[in-house]
Order: sequence, then C-alpha cells, then structure tokens
Amino acid sequence: MAYVPPHKRRSSTSEPAPTPSPPTSSLHSLSISSPRGRHHVPPSNKSTPQTASPAGSRSRPSPTTLNLFLPDLLYAAEKARARTHDVPREDEEAKLSLMARVGKVLFERFCVGGLPVSLDAVRDLAEAGTEGSKSPVRKTFHTNVPSYLFDDMEQFALERMGLEFLSTKERYHVKMVDKQGRYSKMSCKCTAQEDGKLAIDKIESNQIRQLVEDVSCLSKDLDLRLMLNTNRIRIDPEVENAIKSLVSSAIVDPNASGGFRQPHGNKLIDERFSITGVWRTNYKTFGNKSLKMYLRHSGRFVQGSSTGELSNEVSFKLAGMCKRLQDGGIQEVDTLKGMLESVVRMIWDYALSYHKSNHAI
Repeated sequence: MAYVPPHKRRSSTSEPAPTPSPPTSSLHSLSISSPRGRHHVPPSNKSTPQTASPAGSRSRPSPTTLNLFLPDLLYAAEKARARTHDVPREDEEAKLSLMARVGKVLFERFCVGGLPVSLDAVRDLAEAGTEGSKSPVRKTFHTNVPSYLFDDMEQFALERMGLEFLSTKERYHVKMVDKQGRYSKMSCKCTAQEDGKLAIDKIESNQIRQLVEDVSCLSKDLDLRLMLNTNRIRIDPEVENAIKSLVSSAIVDPNASGGFRQPHGNKLIDERFSITGVWRTNYKTFGNKSLKMYLRHSGRFVQGSSTGELSNEVSFKLAGMCKRLQDGGIQEVDTLKGMLESVVRMIWDYALSYHKSNHAI
C-alpha cells in the first residue's frame, strides 16, 4: 500500500487532520562565532551572524554584535600596545589601525570533490578556533564590489555621511621579503614621478592582524569586516636606502604586470630582497576628523604565479578610535562604544546595499 501523509489520511473521528509543522530555517539559529567567555580565549578571527528581529529592526545593526566586539577590541589593543612597549626599537614606529571593510563572507570547500558545504561544516569551522586550518571548509572575505557602488558612496559621503572630499591618488604597493632583516615581509607605498621612476612614500613591515571580526548581515547585500592591525613603519636608514635603490631602478610601464617593470640583474634582488607582489591602486579619500573612507580600484599581480586580479573596494578607517586606542584610552569604554556604534550605524545605512533602484540592470 502506498504511503499516505498524516495530514491527508481520512479519520473516522470528527477531529481535524493534523497540520504539518512549517519547516524551520537553520540560518536563524546558526551561530558561527567562536565561543566567548569560556576560558577568555584571546580574540582572533571570528564571524557573527547579523539577523533582523521580527519587530522590523532591519534599518539598524544589532547592539549585541557591538557589545561582543568591543571587549575583544579593548583586549586586543591593550595586548598590542604592551608588546610594542616591551620591545622598543629606535628604528621603528608601531601604530594601531582600526579598519572596517565591506564585502561578502564566503565559505568554500577546498578538498577534492567539491561537494556542497553543509551547515555542520560551517559550525565546525567556527568552533575549531586555531585548529580551523584542518577544516575542509575555508572562510574568506571577498572585498570586490560592483563599480556602480562607488557612485553611490561618493554621493552619500558628501550629502549624508558628513564627509568631505580629501584627495585622489595613484599609488604602487610593492610587496617584498627582506632575506636578512628581522622583519622579513615589507610593503612599500610608492608614487610615480614624471620621469617614470617610483618614489617611496612609506615603508611598512609585518602588518599584524590583532583582531578580525566578520559580521554576516543577512538582510543586506554586503557583509562587514572589522579589523585591528598593527602597522610597523621602518625608519632604519640602511634598510630605507637599500629599498630606495631597488625601487628607483624600476620603470613604470602600464603594459607590464603590476604596472611597472622590475630591474634585471640587480644584486639587491638576488642577494637580499625578493619581490612577491605588486599592486597598482587608484583611490579617492573622503573624511572628517574621526572617519576616513577609501574608494579604491586595485590591480594586483602575484610574483611567481603570473596571476592578477582587478577589484573595487570600499573601506573605512576609524581615525578617532585609532588615536584613543593608540594613546591608551581603553578606559573610556562609553566614549569608544558611542564612536563605534556611530560608525557602524553609518556603514549599515549607506554602504551595505547596492541600491539597485538607482541603476539599470
């Protein structure tokens, strides 16, 4: 006899047939943030779902997310400042940088077979903590956004966000490894001169991510990433002169990979430095005394793999909070909380939706 579902079966009694229970969405109950408060594990890379409440609060981010992030931020900033003070170096200047980026949190399977990613696998990845590298699922944050979002952001910055246009620049970012240096990985920010040579604006070594928090904004088109980094700016004359000699021998060439041609036969490359990648960026900066917004078009080239990538990126620097954290103002919890809420609310309102009604599809 064929199977008949319970709600279609006929009964001799007058009681109505049972109504099947509606399916429940596992997305609303899924928590992909690392366990907090169990043994006060130091903050690392976490992801938090941001859902809307039934009361229709889609226009505002949940305060729970910020309440969880702020203690981790203060803890990470205090530890970063302590490490900087423990090992003072006259040839370096360390700065804290609090950034916010918009993009998409993606989960992909990188094992052989390419099977669909299950929710259980995502949970396992989040709960793995430092063991997450053993998971068959990899979490990434994809920062490339549609180019028309730039037009919206420029308009919102000037008309609604209280930001002013500051500058537009073209820069080259040269990633390299110093084989003899204490801090091997370095990044040089350069500008092109009229003669086609590159001039170094800043040399940074070993940018360290002290805290990364990904917020999945389920009611928006894009997600949010909050990051606290430590940037070490090298001012050692010997290293600076060596890098200047290397970079100045390169020639800007729009037809070359990364936008410039590397010097051939340079002993500095063979004996000391190895160039690992090149970025060519064009970006506009908007800002005020507490917040800066960057609209950046980047062309990246990875040395050795002969691969490149073009991307449009929107990022924010929380300059006001950076200064307070750098100066040790971590006791000003209420002030920092208010500053964080204000910035996140602004990003939520203007930077996480495509505003498709304003553009032809």
